[in-house]
Amino acid sequence: MITLFALIFFTALVAVGTWLMTRKTENQSQDGFFLAGRSLTYPIIAGSLLLTNLSTEQMVGLNGSAFKDGLSVMAWEVVAVVALVLMALFFLPRFLKSGITTVPEYLAKRFDKTTELICNLIFLIAYMVVLMPIILYTGAQGMIGMLDVAAVFGDPAWLHDPSAELLFVIVIVAAIGSAYALVGGLRSCAVSDTLNGIGLLIGGLLVSYFALQSLGTDNSITSGIAELRQISAANGNRLNSIGANDAEAPFFALFTGILMIHTFYWCTNQQIIQRTLGAKNLAEGQKGVLLTGFLKLLGPLFLVLPGLIGAALYIRGELAIPLKPVNGEWIPDTAQVYGILVRNTLHHPLMLGFFAAVLLGAILSSFNSVLNSTCTLFCLGIYKPYVNRQASDRRVVVVGQIFGFVVTIVSIVFATQLAKTSSIFDFLQTMNAIYCIPILSVVAVGLLAKRTPAISASISMIAGVVLIGAGIFLPAFADTVNRIGQYHYAFLVMAALIVFQLAMGKIAPRKEPYEEKDAKVVDLTPWKYAKAVALALLVIVAIIYASFADFSVFRTGKPGYPVSPNTTRQAR
Repeated sequence: MITLFALIFFTALVAVGTWLMTRKTENQSQDGFFLAGRSLTYPIIAGSLLLTNLSTEQMVGLNGSAFKDGLSVMAWEVVAVVALVLMALFFLPRFLKSGITTVPEYLAKRFDKTTELICNLIFLIAYMVVLMPIILYTGAQGMIGMLDVAAVFGDPAWLHDPSAELLFVIVIVAAIGSAYALVGGLRSCAVSDTLNGIGLLIGGLLVSYFALQSLGTDNSITSGIAELRQISAANGNRLNSIGANDAEAPFFALFTGILMIHTFYWCTNQQIIQRTLGAKNLAEGQKGVLLTGFLKLLGPLFLVLPGLIGAALYIRGELAIPLKPVNGEWIPDTAQVYGILVRNTLHHPLMLGFFAAVLLGAILSSFNSVLNSTCTLFCLGIYKPYVNRQASDRRVVVVGQIFGFVVTIVSIVFATQLAKTSSIFDFLQTMNAIYCIPILSVVAVGLLAKRTPAISASISMIAGVVLIGAGIFLPAFADTVNRIGQYHYAFLVMAALIVFQLAMGKIAPRKEPYEEKDAKVVDLTPWKYAKAVALALLVIVAIIYASFADFSVFRTGKPGYPVSPNTTRQAR
């Protein structure tokens, strides 16, 4: 009962705080609802970027990947810093200069309306059937692992069915998240993100701290670290920053597909960059993006370390992780590792309730952010230009809210189908490549080359989706892709798309070179320390990798699933 009270109290506290900070915000106009009136300062931008990214597909998914593959999966946190530097110094100044609200809107200015429509449709489908369902599914699994959901809600018999329990939690999370996004708009999302971010950092670090204590022989951090190093070294060197060729994050893929996915995510993904497009000015935007880079360097402490500790406790037979059948083999259900670790680590009901509220806040943060971006893309990219050109700002907002409700229902349906995946985070990154590679290639060429024609952009986006999708879903083609490596293949596809577009710029160039006009929506004076801070971030990334590098992994292979002496065949 104390846990439930704490969960409700802390969740309500964030909601009330968000309302108090945003109640006077104008959100009836397009800029007000979708871009927070272009008023965001760097602490809000950084907090919102961090929390939009650090949802349960990170907390649950990445810790689950660390449980399976070890420290090398930190690539999904640390390498993000490189992309954030690119965003601050290259992409953001150009986006703010153009005065855009969405990435497809930029493509309409640079190329044509057909390119914008294709990009909008790709984003909408990807968000509805991939990203939002994954957020809901991992969020529900995290909450189920952490709490005895049936007991919290009075122990009704129907909640004893795992599938009913999963659906119940998914619906609750979707309902609360959609309320934030569809009523309060972007500023409401951004402020709640920041408030939840404080709790996430505190709670996430506390989980790592207490988990290390529980691993130690004398309940101390020092002995916990020593025990983690010893167990990890004896079980495939799990504390290695270098991923083997068959790992989820292969080392050489850091310079190809993984870097490209990061660049898309932090530089051209509508869900993320909508926060930066709402910046008060360029300097505030750059400070917010680079501050996010420093915070991402702390990410492995609560997004990877708990998974490593969970593996060590599992190997010692002190952490019970349910098994599930995948392709005829029983494997640990990595989606439940983080929640179970939290439940076994935070023993006090009040502390457990607080962290459950923090985790719920992280779920809501990503869900409402993606939902807000989805509504923005539909309303400004499809509804107003193609359905009702005369629609007032208020009508556009109302249509966005209705569309958001429909999207929420679709996401719930797809979320319930994700239990069959072996690694939810690996599945997310694989599916991301389908749409991120073609969109990034087109945006990059649009920014760098002035004469590439619109037809080359449209063809590249469609061809990119087909080529990446074929490499995933067509068995005969997928075998070849697996030999190359899926991230290397994604990089090769992107290179081919860029070469094609540049060639079209020579064969059938635009009549006049494209010139970006200053929309004069914000002050474009850059932050004077932006380049120095960016360089410092890149140096720290190199030091982190060098400190944990062991290239012998290319001979020994990835660690693989840890083995527990108490392993039994049990499926959730």
